[in-house]
Amino acid sequence: MTPHPNLGAAFDAVCSGHGEQVALRYPEGGPSFRYAELHTLVLRLSALLHARGVRAGDVVALFHDKSPAAYATVLACLRLGAVFASLDPASPWARLRRILDTCRPRLVVSGVRPLPCAEALAVAHEVLMLDDALAGAEPDAAKAPAPGLFSAANPAYVMFTSGSTGQPKGAVMSHANLTWFIGWARARFAVSPGTVMTGVNPAYFDNAVFDTFVALFSGATLVPFDAALVRDPRRLVRAVGEVGCTLWFSVPSLLVYLLTTRALAAGHWPAMHTVGFGGEGFPKRRLRELFEIFGQRATLLNVYGPTECTCICSAYTVTDADFEDMRALAPLGTLAETFDHELLPLDGEAATPADTGELFLRGPQVGLGYLNDAERTSRAFVQNPRHARYTDIGYRTGDLVQRDTLGRLHFKGRVDFQIKHLGYRIELEEIEAALSALSGVHECGVVYQRLGDGLGQIVAFAASDDDMSPAALQQGLAARLPEYMRPRRIERLDTLPKNANGKIDRVALLARLDAPSAAKETR
Repeated sequence: MTPHPNLGAAFDAVCSGHGEQVALRYPEGGPSFRYAELHTLVLRLSALLHARGVRAGDVVALFHDKSPAAYATVLACLRLGAVFASLDPASPWARLRRILDTCRPRLVVSGVRPLPCAEALAVAHEVLMLDDALAGAEPDAAKAPAPGLFSAANPAYVMFTSGSTGQPKGAVMSHANLTWFIGWARARFAVSPGTVMTGVNPAYFDNAVFDTFVALFSGATLVPFDAALVRDPRRLVRAVGEVGCTLWFSVPSLLVYLLTTRALAAGHWPAMHTVGFGGEGFPKRRLRELFEIFGQRATLLNVYGPTECTCICSAYTVTDADFEDMRALAPLGTLAETFDHELLPLDGEAATPADTGELFLRGPQVGLGYLNDAERTSRAFVQNPRHARYTDIGYRTGDLVQRDTLGRLHFKGRVDFQIKHLGYRIELEEIEAALSALSGVHECGVVYQRLGDGLGQIVAFAASDDDMSPAALQQGLAARLPEYMRPRRIERLDTLPKNANGKIDRVALLARLDAPSAAKETR
């Protein structure tokens, strides 16, 4: 990318050079919006947000409905130097409240109507409904302030992920982080103004960073798909083909769903030149099915990257050779040129092999830390343990990886209790915190049962009052956790097993799941 002081100025340049190019094209015969039209909307919303008191450094919480106005709100925040945080409108209010308490937004903006938490939200926050705001004539685009005079080191967005204490973590990324990411991704994924990119990821999910910023800062076309369309496999496959998408990006689970339902088959998506996926392991058997469909006419890219390091830090091209061993996941590959790394020995294991360890990432895509959470920031964003000669802050991923003789990295698991499930990073301790907060629950433990072929399920165990059935516990969790974090099963026990240190023995809980005689109560 041509150097610009910040992304607000960079987007002005994109629109100046590609004003007549289609920025947003909605599927199934929906409207299209040129970059010139989107830019006018960005200017209008910049003026509107500025009139509401939004200034550089302020946080704007956004319930993003993938409308042009919602994308323009994101871009208006970047123009003003404000920090946007996309939130999930389907999350329980208890969790949203914790997020809002952390980010302390100057303004809450919503393109979602009706907003399930609208009444509770309005009690503590100023809420701007986009359709109401844009229905009036003022302020107009001419009143938009010039792009803010701030550097690329300023924060651009905060992405909330699951937290081990029950408090979600807000990872903060800067304009510079995004600039480096866009430049690398544009080259690695061959994105140009002629590229038509799918927008199937939820706007509040880390994968959507790729969709939005790589597309709209490359002069490419983004095709936003709403949740209802994404849930309908045959309709989704047909819509992707009709609009002529050339680049797909999603979690593996969505592609597995399309394959399992036989919605996706040979001959579909003739314009597709790249199929990217990341956020979790892709079951090898299903990956081979995908390769048989696209391997001879499109590039398949297995990507990896933590939220704290701007979405993606590696992209590996899948080849025929990857199916010689059907047991192992596809490699993570080598890191992007914007990263360096260390493999740190596991705590208490001085004999950890040199080619195996916790992945420690360094480079210009490493984020700024966690919003309003200095303690957790200091634990994860640390000085490079290899030296103390100068400040060299990197991010401890918690991912256990192995480096092969070709220098490629392979994911081997987690060094803590964080998991990847349905593409989401989840701290099992957050689920435990929510479960233990239910009245009548005395103690609990949550484990992740791996079912083979890269799949798994979350299972919870609880010692609770007799009148607390698994169904009642599930109902209680529904008010505290989004659906993707809720256990697939809950088992009630009189007491939970303990290890020698008196802590809940998760190994014993997992073993219990494999015991055929264990009495199991399901949802």
